Amino acid sequence: MKKLLVLLLALAMVLPTISLAEGFDPAEFAGSTLNVYNWGEYVDMSVIRAFEKEYNVRVNYKTYESNEYLWLQLQSEDAWDVIVPSDYMIERLIAAGKLQPLDKSIVDNLDNLAEGVQNLPYDPDNTYSVPYFWQTVGIVYDTTKIDPEDMEAQGWNAFQNADYAGHAYMYDSSRDAFMIAEKSLGYSANTTDEEEIMAAYEWLRTMHQNLKPSYVTDEVIDSMAEGLKWMALVYSGDAAYILSENEDMAYCTPEQGTNLAVDAMVIPANAKNPKLANVFIKYMLEYDASEANSLEVGYTSANAEVLEALSGPGGDYEGNDAYLPRAGYEKDEMYVDLPAEWQSRQPDLWAKVMAE
Repeated sequence: MKKLLVLLLALAMVLPTISLAEGFDPAEFAGSTLNVYNWGEYVDMSVIRAFEKEYNVRVNYKTYESNEYLWLQLQSEDAWDVIVPSDYMIERLIAAGKLQPLDKSIVDNLDNLAEGVQNLPYDPDNTYSVPYFWQTVGIVYDTTKIDPEDMEAQGWNAFQNADYAGHAYMYDSSRDAFMIAEKSLGYSANTTDEEEIMAAYEWLRTMHQNLKPSYVTDEVIDSMAEGLKWMALVYSGDAAYILSENEDMAYCTPEQGTNLAVDAMVIPANAKNPKLANVFIKYMLEYDASEANSLEVGYTSANAEVLEALSGPGGDYEGNDAYLPRAGYEKDEMYVDLPAEWQSRQPDLWAKVMAE
């Protein structure tokens, strides 16, 4: 049903035409190229094609798999017009002077934002960023293999259970791996305490030895939808899609706490086409584009009306436990940008875990 609705949207081309500031002439962009760098599996490409047609432009759309890889790429001379980092990486980019402010005479639809993604600490006035999707990190599991009561009781400790050896996927992300270890041990996901970091490292070594997980990235989505493993660490948007495809799957957000994350659209300081970038950001926040993207990939829309429509009565994600992020839970945390000396420490320790 979800794919059918997206296809109908694409065929009907009912994506938004933007009303911009007085004196704006869309024809000025004809023949231009917009360079967009985003996460993998994170957009409905019919939205991109509709934008290209509306403004007679070409979108050079590329993908990456981690914030840390994105950071490294931004140190080169290559210029991207729109990128979609996570909260803590946006904090780092702002501090490093690598972003330019939005043109709010163009991006004038910020009142579309859902309450859960307003006034965020890394950019409280949306000077630089517009939320794109938001999510939690949790566990998707096969209820025919793992009893829901057992999963809820174990939480993150399920990743140390030798009974599941060889039947689990672990997402290859050092920040998320350390988060689940830290939360399991009762620490902050943003700790820089040496003893706590090393305790989390030992927790992950035990996970590696006991669970013998397969380390994956985006391939976890289709693999869990097909039921190839019993459990997996996933982002809630991917979980929402998996649950919609496989009725045996369930989603657990452990009571030990998790990461509440936001990915947001920003414009690099060296963007070659910043005006068109602002147009694109506004376009993506409008109802039809936001709806199509959320239907396609399963992540929670930053558009308040879309969020209500998709999660409410009759919505495609009505009753889907993974679509609507848990809000107001005191043990959940948003990542902050760690001090420079820690930015390579977790990835280095994580590489050691996987190499054992």
